[in-house]
Amino acid sequence: MSQFFQIHPDNPQQRLIRRAAEIVRKGGIIAVPTESCYVLACRLEDKSASDRLRQIRQVDEKHHLTLMCRDLSEIGSYAKVDNSQFRMLKAAMPGSFTFILEATKEVPRRLSHPSRKTIGIRVPDNRIMQMLLEEVGEPLLGTTLILPGETDPLTDPEVINEKLKNLVDVVVDGGACSFIPTTVIDMTDKEPVLVRKGGGDAAVFGL
Repeated sequence: MSQFFQIHPDNPQQRLIRRAAEIVRKGGIIAVPTESCYVLACRLEDKSASDRLRQIRQVDEKHHLTLMCRDLSEIGSYAKVDNSQFRMLKAAMPGSFTFILEATKEVPRRLSHPSRKTIGIRVPDNRIMQMLLEEVGEPLLGTTLILPGETDPLTDPEVINEKLKNLVDVVVDGGACSFIPTTVIDMTDKEPVLVRKGGGDAAVFGL
């Protein structure tokens, strides 16, 4: 049975953030809001938790999971970013974008795309998520909370709790949020490529 934390979206209670972070550090999976959709998240280094996360979503190793970072400076440890790419990232983050980049050796091989060796990267623009990342002290691995057989993400925390109460360890009620996922941009080639149109305005990249 998952724990259910009601956390204020603008002034999150630090004690609840701390409790949620402790559960995540111990191998838990959390359902938590971002500025785009609710996501499922766990520790990057925890193989058991990441396997559970894939099982909940029923996606295989070719499905890009996303590394959620605290800020731009943290991205360089996990993705190879040149000066041109960094300027583009800086123009869009934090915000509703996910960027596909070449993974560094800091990313476990089991988490990068098996043939392309890439990883999804984002910096969420959500107070609860930002405080959780700060409290955990490291990036979290995440994926949009879309259940198997569905096309739209879950946005109501009460519904999320009902459907996932036996599958995740914590559900954070940070209020209903957008049902529009992030805009996904592949930056592994010379020019950025729009993979999915979502909440972020791709026009900033001329896409």
